[in-house]
Amino acid sequence: MPPMGEFDLIARYFARPGPTAGATVALGIGDDCAVLTPAPGHQWLVSTDMLVEGRHFLSTVSPRRLGHKALAVNLSDLAASGGSPRVCFLSLALPKVDEAFLAGFSEGLFALADAHGVVLAGGDTTAGPLNINITIMGEVPHGQALLRSGARVDDDLWVSGLLGDARLALEVFRGTVSLPGEAFDAVRQAMELPQPRVALGRALRGLASSAIDVSDGLAGDLGHILHRSQVGARLHLADLPRSSVLGGMPEDLQRLCLLTGGDDYELVFTAAAQDRSRVLEAAREAATPVYRIGRIEREPGLRVVDGEGRLLDLTLQSFDHFKS
Repeated sequence: MPPMGEFDLIARYFARPGPTAGATVALGIGDDCAVLTPAPGHQWLVSTDMLVEGRHFLSTVSPRRLGHKALAVNLSDLAASGGSPRVCFLSLALPKVDEAFLAGFSEGLFALADAHGVVLAGGDTTAGPLNINITIMGEVPHGQALLRSGARVDDDLWVSGLLGDARLALEVFRGTVSLPGEAFDAVRQAMELPQPRVALGRALRGLASSAIDVSDGLAGDLGHILHRSQVGARLHLADLPRSSVLGGMPEDLQRLCLLTGGDDYELVFTAAAQDRSRVLEAAREAATPVYRIGRIEREPGLRVVDGEGRLLDLTLQSFDHFKS
């Protein structure tokens, strides 16, 4: 049997029969360009993320989980902008045609895509070191995109979900921490199967004054909001949500995972203090827990305080693709 070529690979694992996405995708896989139609009164949101083996994921991850995560990190960017996902494009470099890998990867990718109504509308494949790049496009009503630049003095600071488990899993893989099987499985799932907060992002339109997803660590990603909004923040360490597994670790490790760990793909956002009940109602509607973790201040910079309000002397450095 002859080896599988590029177009056979696409046809078998990534082209799907039947209608594409109704009004959004007029023409998908099969031509030089996809043809897309935005909904009237909406703007496109576009984000792209590259995952490189050894840098963004370990060789031990299952292909199905890798397919899920490759799309999830893009959906998380859309969530932080309050967008509704529509289409994605996949560029995939493979050392060789591995049908078992492709079957699992495409299964994980499409399972998450179907859950969020995303159509794979095109992309590219080539031979090379394992490298996955997805570009995602979504829509938002004109002028309603959540941005990093709107935080205001005295706004509440919120975060969704739990923080730090993905970094704790990485430390287990690195051999610096040991966990029993069930606990390791739980934090490994957080690392390999992040759940993008798309419903929460949409629910926060017109309510959150700024937002970003936590991909490189809470301290660093929050820093982008502070810089763009020209404000500072006071963060309460005791209020940061964490799992019982992470909560049982030494305090120094907890701080590392909670503040600089990265790979959480939760939303950190700001909202006016008088809107606390509205934020909680939006979270209930989105079936996503949220936690108030601090407030925005006039003085630039990020200050982290302990449970008694004492300022902690911490060196906070988030993930950097060229330094970390």
